Amino acid sequence: MNKMQDTAHSVFGIFGNVTALFLFLSPVITFWRIIKTKSTEQFSGIPYVMTLLNCLLSAWYGLPFVSKNNLLVSTINGTGAGIEVIYVLIFIVYAPKKEKTKILGLFAFVLTFFAAVALISLLALHGNTRKLFCGFATAVFSIIMYGSPLSVMRTVIRTKSVEFMPFFLSLFCFLCGTSWFIFGLLGMDPFVYVNNGFGSFLGALQLILYFIYRKNKGKGKNENKSTCVVSVELGLPDEPNEDKELSNANGAQNGHV
Repeated sequence: MNKMQDTAHSVFGIFGNVTALFLFLSPVITFWRIIKTKSTEQFSGIPYVMTLLNCLLSAWYGLPFVSKNNLLVSTINGTGAGIEVIYVLIFIVYAPKKEKTKILGLFAFVLTFFAAVALISLLALHGNTRKLFCGFATAVFSIIMYGSPLSVMRTVIRTKSVEFMPFFLSLFCFLCGTSWFIFGLLGMDPFVYVNNGFGSFLGALQLILYFIYRKNKGKGKNENKSTCVVSVELGLPDEPNEDKELSNANGAQNGHV
């Protein structure tokens, strides 16, 4: 990498850190509401636990002894992992008994899975084999996380209402995915640019849908339901059970690298 490439690589990495941090912090209002009401209501904790796994794997992949020139991937995902742990613990504290047990079990699975990946890569694998193993694990879960808003996009098309899809969340998903896509290209790392290129593409599709249906905002038959989807990231109104699939998709949008 020449000096100009190295500078551009750092710039896009820093910008990716900023946009990803915004996404990680986007559910703060939701969790403040949970703390105030001492109830998780109809919110789902699953997106936050799965985002935690994605952050842990990405942070591990970015470490110098796993892959080179990806330390900025580790810094933001390490920060994201800490934020997601706080979200998950708050959810566990205020969740009803059945939901608490489910999230605790999933949380334990995530920590066990990450520990297994880390130990295998550290003790049994070396050099490029270690990078390939950790890279594939990271890419798979990143693509799953990026693909989660597809159900929201389908609903926007069906209802012709962008109430189902917060504009700024879609914008920052696009900016975040694009930043890390370019970062990966400059660093010639397919485990960074492939999954984030996919995320950038989906973010662009969300923005296109927004501009197609923006004039119909709030005019759909399901206007009351639609605001419940937004609530997962912005903590607005109560969310009925039938909208849980959509809320999970919005919840999983936060924090991809």
